[in-house]
Amino acid sequence: MSNSIPINTATIQEWLAAKLSLEAIEAELQEKGFDALAIAEHIREFKKIKSAKRQFIGFVCMCIGAVLGFISCMLTVTNIFPSLYNTFLYGLTMVSVTLIVIGLYLVFE
Repeated sequence: MSNSIPINTATIQEWLAAKLSLEAIEAELQEKGFDALAIAEHIREFKKIKSAKRQFIGFVCMCIGAVLGFISCMLTVTNIFPSLYNTFLYGLTMVSVTLIVIGLYLVFE
């Protein structure tokens, strides 16, 4: 039987908004009188929420990059604007690949 420690998610959201470091969070919890186990649980939940937010931004970047890459591909293949062929082929493709790589970094880091 495990004792679950109540974690206030509103407080964690405030920490995220204030961009506090782990040391500052630990010091704040120690001032409030939490024991070591409760501090560890709060820090674990803080890290979990922080990484979930970062992963969401990564997935959004990857989706935007994929759509932009598809648009670049279609504009290059159809060659609707012959004077902008190289812009679509090299420029837009480079932007889409860059967004995808940034998204992958945010998801897998």
